[in-house]
Amino acid sequence: MLTTGSAILDVANTNNFAVPAFNISDWAMGEGIFRISEASRSPLLVAIHPMELAHVGDDFLASIIQRSRRSSVPVAIHFDHGTTVHHMLWGVRTGFTSMMLDGSMHSFEDNVALTRRAVEIAHPVGLSVEGELGTIGQADDAGEEGAANIVYTQPEDAVRFVEETGADSLAVAIGTSHGLYPASMKPELKLGLLEEIKSAVGVPLVLHGGSGNPDDEIAGAVKRGINKINISSDIKAAYHDRMREVLADRSRREPNVIQPDCVAAMEEVALHKIELFEADGKADLYRLSELPAM
Repeated sequence: MLTTGSAILDVANTNNFAVPAFNISDWAMGEGIFRISEASRSPLLVAIHPMELAHVGDDFLASIIQRSRRSSVPVAIHFDHGTTVHHMLWGVRTGFTSMMLDGSMHSFEDNVALTRRAVEIAHPVGLSVEGELGTIGQADDAGEEGAANIVYTQPEDAVRFVEETGADSLAVAIGTSHGLYPASMKPELKLGLLEEIKSAVGVPLVLHGGSGNPDDEIAGAVKRGINKINISSDIKAAYHDRMREVLADRSRREPNVIQPDCVAAMEEVALHKIELFEADGKADLYRLSELPAM
């Protein structure tokens, strides 16, 4: 069932688990993510950021919308890492049901103003808005952009940000980076800081840059109040690494011969994340008839 991001995340916030937001960039990836989410009874956010949307094209959303509507689990289609008012209008026009305004690279005041404007655009048409406060690092240069230096989210700033913007959820900076970590880089989350933020604000909290962090840290973040975790690099690496292996056999030319093994490799990683986030089986907590249908 297609619904809004807040309808999904509010239940996760109440029941202390995290919903996976899987970034997809083609139909085979999308269908694999739907399939593994339904098999594990996990709610789902299908995430697509502007670079991915530019790659697949606006018309791609029509197929994801229809697939979401006939899904047996709650689904929101999330416009990931929009940075401008134009992005917000693009997402609304195209059919997303959850929006993110990432103003984290701006000053606090400009971030508040941009996020408030996103709320003014999205809320009248029933869509939810995620804001971001603090900065996410960048582990490599192959994925989404990040900051050279991490600026950690401060609890008192988080309270003010949510109050002044009306954002439905908040992405916090507690030590993650976008991309896959090189061997020389040791990720470490500030879980004590997360506890302080969670006790200060009531909205669902979001963790970006979750690929590559140790499982025990991610599990600890879920137990301390993270309700949505973005996963992009890990599933894309599994999918495309397997594709490189398959394509070494030049006799395999048709997509229905090449892609199933690649999707299966991705699904294995996705299922691990679903279970790590304690999202498996949680679709049964939702009363689909009572969710806003989109």
